[in-house]
Amino acid sequence: MELLSELKLHHPISVEDAVSLHAAAPTGRYLAGGSDLLVNVRRGIEQPGSLVYLDNIAELQSITDAPDQITIGAGVTLRELANSALVHEHFAAVAQAAGEVAGPSHREYGTLGGNLCLDTRCVFYNQSEWWRAANNYCLKSRGDICHVAPGGKKCFAAFSGDVAPALLLFDAEVELAGPSGRRRMALAELYRNDGMDHLTLETGELLVAVHVAKPSVPVTSAYAKSRVRGSIDFPLAGVALRMAMRDGRIAELRVGLTGVSPLPFLAGKLDKFIGRAPDQACLEDLRDAIRSQAKAMKTTVTPPHYRRRVAGALTLKLAQSLAQDLVEASS
Repeated sequence: MELLSELKLHHPISVEDAVSLHAAAPTGRYLAGGSDLLVNVRRGIEQPGSLVYLDNIAELQSITDAPDQITIGAGVTLRELANSALVHEHFAAVAQAAGEVAGPSHREYGTLGGNLCLDTRCVFYNQSEWWRAANNYCLKSRGDICHVAPGGKKCFAAFSGDVAPALLLFDAEVELAGPSGRRRMALAELYRNDGMDHLTLETGELLVAVHVAKPSVPVTSAYAKSRVRGSIDFPLAGVALRMAMRDGRIAELRVGLTGVSPLPFLAGKLDKFIGRAPDQACLEDLRDAIRSQAKAMKTTVTPPHYRRRVAGALTLKLAQSLAQDLVEASS
């Protein structure tokens, strides 16, 4: 680790002030918890001249309940999100995912917005300056070769946030503020399949809040991940699963993935499971379907085929647990 370079630190008290300060110094960065950003600054991966600190903006700090939706401020800490009874009641996978991020001290100051806007990660990128220089850098930062796939010009650094796949299960929308004003869009549209430039934020835009509609029918959801060190690490693969049943058969099924691609995403081609009984054969077919869609590359210390198998295994485990809960609840 290296010492922080000299920085200007701004303390706005409103979203509009924050956007204005950033516009005056467009090479700066917004700072919330800083658990990822400050590490990258110390390593020389990012070198902003200024930081716009968001902790004093009240609008970002609350969870608001409405009859048909919940609004979660981007500055809500992961600890607050994990412990929210309101979030647990309607979006269990979201609360579980927040509770799985890193360790307790990180969740104490890490925020929802930070986890959703987490930089993509790769074993060739998230290293010290001297390590990266000795390896001639990489396509994502100051180099011209992707060490994961040297024959191509695409960066495969993986998105490793835990909360995004859980929110995707519920068609969450994000509220953004920038120099052009405010706008809302689907959370899925916040991401693109490019490890070098995975966020679709416009210059100077700030994530303000996440809006999640309450399910209109009873559903159950959960999140699980695999990591090298269970106490702290980013996911090698993370799976969020949402399920509903009717008359003993699957009526709704969604699976969100993280850690296996430059963006979090919902698995496709799951319609074939609707109407099937969630027996072992069905759920093993689901496991295999998810495994085939987890396109992990060699961006971590574990091999890609292992992470693909882990994604499938986590899906099977979650589906078995949720199906059993739903059967018991209906009996």
